[in-house]
Amino acid sequence: MGHRVLVVGAGGRMGHTVCHAVLDDPELDLVAAVDPSCEDAALSELLGRTDTDVTVAGAVTSIGESVDVAVDFTVVAAARETLAWCAANAVHAVVGTTGFDDADLGRFDADFSSSNILIAPNFAIGAVLMMRFAELAAPFFETAEVIELHHENKIDAPSGTARRTLERMAAASHDWLPDPTQDEVISGARGGVGPGNIPVHSVRLRGMVAHQEVLLGTTGQSLTVRHDSYDRSSFMPGVIHACKVIGEHPGLTVGLDSYLGL
Repeated sequence: MGHRVLVVGAGGRMGHTVCHAVLDDPELDLVAAVDPSCEDAALSELLGRTDTDVTVAGAVTSIGESVDVAVDFTVVAAARETLAWCAANAVHAVVGTTGFDDADLGRFDADFSSSNILIAPNFAIGAVLMMRFAELAAPFFETAEVIELHHENKIDAPSGTARRTLERMAAASHDWLPDPTQDEVISGARGGVGPGNIPVHSVRLRGMVAHQEVLLGTTGQSLTVRHDSYDRSSFMPGVIHACKVIGEHPGLTVGLDSYLGL
């Protein structure tokens, strides 16, 4: 028997994709799918498949099956409840929900003593490498800006990936030049200001999935590091890998990096 997986937010696009990725992996067993809108739905309607035995429920508290790992792609309010259940029931948690604050992270760090939790702003391995490359480049440049672009239904800005990128760049270098703008003709034209006073810009556009550019500049040259996810399937190798190795990473982990040996 493989790792027994529960997918929370199964009715959403990401949750639906995760369900199929788990079903297709021989080392994982999808035992339950949870979504408030799916409590009475037939499995065939939720997954488009009838060749597997999966419990479909409207809340994690309704799950009676033994679960090893819960995967959560929902919203912060719902995820907090799911993660409290995971911690109380010694279930590992692989979390793609973004928008948690420091108080949330502190609580997760304290609560997950019998199981482990991974919170990753991005599960695309290319995006993880993009953040690492930006961090490595930061000490060699005096100016930088981050532009993140997402689909029209993303509700938080900037994205978790952008925030994590800014944090890592700011930690890698403290010598960023100040913004020279003196007359912002249209308010907000210079975007937001992240760690290190690095400007960050959020685009919400129909047709996008998840994209980010990190632009770095110094005398006579610039460097652009960009990653594009054209389909939600791009996140699945990272999610599947996390489900398999989370038992080896005690407590709270933020970011997929250490799970990849970076």
